[in-house]
Amino acid sequence: MAIFLNSDSRVIVQGMTGSEGMKHSQLMLKSGTNVVGGVNPRKAGTTVDFEDGVTVPVFGTVAEAMEQAQANVSVIFVPAKFTKSAVVEAIEAEIPLAVVITEGVPVRDTAEFWSLAKGSKTRLIGPNCPGLITPGVSNAGIIPASITSGGRIGLVSKSGTLTYQMMYELNDYGISTAVGIGGDPVIGTTHIDCLQAFQDDPDTDAIVMIGEIGGDAEERAAEFIKANVTKPVVGYVAGFTAPEGKTMGHAGAIVSGSAGTAAAKKEALEAAGVKVGKTPSETAALMREIMASLA
Repeated sequence: MAIFLNSDSRVIVQGMTGSEGMKHSQLMLKSGTNVVGGVNPRKAGTTVDFEDGVTVPVFGTVAEAMEQAQANVSVIFVPAKFTKSAVVEAIEAEIPLAVVITEGVPVRDTAEFWSLAKGSKTRLIGPNCPGLITPGVSNAGIIPASITSGGRIGLVSKSGTLTYQMMYELNDYGISTAVGIGGDPVIGTTHIDCLQAFQDDPDTDAIVMIGEIGGDAEERAAEFIKANVTKPVVGYVAGFTAPEGKTMGHAGAIVSGSAGTAAAKKEALEAAGVKVGKTPSETAALMREIMASLA
């Protein structure tokens, strides 16, 4: 069992024939992902050869890939200025899951395709995210597959690099699914969406939630946890040493006064019963204690 991505996932890559698309399609294939096609209207009808004798067809549209290859996941590596049209195409084709890796997508574009996705049949993850992985089963995005194994800890994170670090630090217990939701001001799938999915997943025993300074997503997640999540949750908030009034890293991480600070988020999470580490390693240690107590 896993959330959003499993052994039935049939992945296409919009932008497969570009340099990033080629590189990460190869890595996805190597990690066991069932990549069934690429999408590029200019190269429709051609094929792409990968290592180990794997040949992948290129389709003209997402709808064609869904019809001819039964695709149900799209990973989008299209350059930022073309991302909106690629995401809109995926949503209009009603693909169940669209994972937008591209960074630097204008917020106005994201807001437009986010509003289209809302209420549609497509779950949107990203943009500016590393994607998601169910270790040993399927990998949709750029998360390194070799840093962890399958297990019973669910992980949701705004930060790509902290996703990788937490997966590595918890390698002794393993991950059910790790979802990098992205740190832009407007994103598709949220902390709360993932928390609900992990709560409902019988093969996830505990959850790690990684946030960062700026906005109020973590405070809203804390309220949700208090009301709806019975599984143990451990949290980490990046940015304890960040100066006020500065943009740190992701475009969404802007601190104004006490609102959006790491301390305020830590306080809200702890009030909801979440154990919060001050460093990623301390956070991983807190989760290991919980997993040991559940054994």
